Amino acid sequence: MTWVERFDALERSPIGMAIRESLWLFPAIEAVHLLGLALLGGAVLMVDLRLLGMGLRGRALPLVVADARPWLLIAIGVMLATGIPLFLSEAVKCFYNFSFWVKMIALPVALVFTFAVKHPLARRNPPRAAAALLGIASIGVWFTVAAAGRWIGFSG
Repeated sequence: MTWVERFDALERSPIGMAIRESLWLFPAIEAVHLLGLALLGGAVLMVDLRLLGMGLRGRALPLVVADARPWLLIAIGVMLATGIPLFLSEAVKCFYNFSFWVKMIALPVALVFTFAVKHPLARRNPPRAAAALLGIASIGVWFTVAAAGRWIGFSG
């Protein structure tokens, strides 16, 4: 079975067909997906702006990371719970969409960077220059995920 045949089988799944055949399911799920994106953006930016010295300067960096983490985890859960059904409804379109593949590559990079690099280092109060580099890198990788995700709907 080729990859495109696998994607076609996913699109023909009961969930994919139900969403595709419904007038309101796709837009309703996408609306929740975008709310999850807003929550994710807020949780990421709270830490990143603190790393850049532009926000919450009166609060210790490890506390900002700890406060943002539950919101980040909820946002990721919402994004996955809604993103998978959205994908299933148009899997073949996604297969041929360059933006989809950019997002699928950038997403695990962003997750690994956030949980294995940025948060552990931020909890140690890095020097100002290192903190700024962490913040810039984080904004860059998460912006790539979000922009590629938004572009999926406008391309292919």
